[in-house]
Amino acid sequence: MIKGLLKKDLYNLATYKVSLIIIILFCGIAIIGTDAINIAPAIICGIVGMISLSTFSYDEMSKANRYILTLPTSRRELVREKYILTIGATMLGGILGIILTVIVVNIMNYLRTENIINLDYKSLIIATIGGVFAISFLQAIQIPSMYKWGAEKGRIQMFILVLIIVAILGGIYFLINKTNINIDMEFINNFITNFGVWILMISIIVMYFVSYKIAYKIYKNKEE
Repeated sequence: MIKGLLKKDLYNLATYKVSLIIIILFCGIAIIGTDAINIAPAIICGIVGMISLSTFSYDEMSKANRYILTLPTSRRELVREKYILTIGATMLGGILGIILTVIVVNIMNYLRTENIINLDYKSLIIATIGGVFAISFLQAIQIPSMYKWGAEKGRIQMFILVLIIVAILGGIYFLINKTNINIDMEFINNFITNFGVWILMISIIVMYFVSYKIAYKIYKNKEE
């Protein structure tokens, strides 16, 4: 049944294919060639990952779940399929981002031999994993919110959350500058280099797992 649910959502997402291709190409080309080249895959990953959440709006407007639950399927399968879709879309976005970055950089190096872009593949992969972590964090919060309050209110809640996070990070940065706190950047860089990727990957798995449990608990007790 999950296979059928995935087909349904992918069919709905097909309406985004032209605009998605344009956005990906625009973002990729706009960023590649600048000092921010390594964040191109992260941005593309975020775009693809967040578009996958639009399936909640389709289901809500069409009352699809009310019909689907009359079929031999369960609420657990409905929730599980959404996580498979969003996780898959996020991973796919990261992979597409890396491939697109490499292709465009090589094309630009071929056309502009006087201004060669040196691509650091290790940094590119680390930045992509960081982007996957960021979008996974947002998804892990937004999906249960959508099951609780609906697609529209869930998006508003996520917007407010992002503003709060930005405000907190800005406040921390301000306090550090004002109080002249000494931070051992060398230690932080070494720690991130040695353990950062593993910590991010484990955190992604834990976030999705906890989010899935919460979302299923919410939807299990929700009336359709």
